[in-house]
Amino acid sequence: MKKTISNDTRARRTILFSLIGNALLMIVKLITGIVGNSFAIIADAFESAGDVFSSFIIFLGLRISAKPSDDDHPFGHGKVEPLISFLVVLFLIGSAAFIAFQAISNLQSPQKMPEPYTLIVLGGIIIYKELFFHYVRRKSKQTGSTSLKADAWHHRSDAITSLAAFIGIGLALILGEGYEMLDDWAALVASVIIVINAYFVFRPALGELLDEQKYDDLIGKVREVSEKVDGVIDTEKCFIRKFGMRYVVDIHVRVSAELSVIEGHTIGHAVQDAIQDSFPEVEHVFTHVEPK
Repeated sequence: MKKTISNDTRARRTILFSLIGNALLMIVKLITGIVGNSFAIIADAFESAGDVFSSFIIFLGLRISAKPSDDDHPFGHGKVEPLISFLVVLFLIGSAAFIAFQAISNLQSPQKMPEPYTLIVLGGIIIYKELFFHYVRRKSKQTGSTSLKADAWHHRSDAITSLAAFIGIGLALILGEGYEMLDDWAALVASVIIVINAYFVFRPALGELLDEQKYDDLIGKVREVSEKVDGVIDTEKCFIRKFGMRYVVDIHVRVSAELSVIEGHTIGHAVQDAIQDSFPEVEHVFTHVEPK
């Protein structure tokens, strides 16, 4: 019998794989940037160093968010996930600020022309990072992990900074002497793009922390399952909150006003069981029985 891998385990494996990849890329970028006379690549290496640290923080956060409910945290520890995403945002903004500051400083003094072979290395990095972005984003959709989504966008920002470096170095080599500063301009543009990507990480994490109602598809399916339960006439309200990779459903079902309290209570429990049987990712269901 094939063993089923939980979303928690799948998410942790993905982020560990991401962490190792970021560490290797950081080393490659740093060596290439120093030897190849490219600050854009060196700045990219520092951005990757932030990736390594943020991936490690996300890994720890996923371990905490997977802890079961306890007396102090009856809904579990899933809210750690959006908080971890906020840390990733801070790392992105910090990386952008460092890159921008150093690039502006470099523009004040003459720079060496980057070596042509740096373009080959950057081309490989861009392809690798873009593939990794799609891989991690796919895993984030499978698991419903906000942290993985943040890490995916971190890979995309890394691919963009490498692309900016590629364009800057390429133009500098084509235009020749006097255009060495295009390498630093590329790094400056990359810093702006990183900040934009930070917003795409921040916005969904904030919505999750504030219990923003944005799960219309799941709400529709939950209503459909609930209304098939014997004794349920229809559903009145349905709210869903996200806790990490799990959900909490708060639903109002309407039953005949002629039923006894015991009968209404039994129907309410049947609705809870039906929802949790149909949606394993739903950890808690609160059913309010309303008379019609």
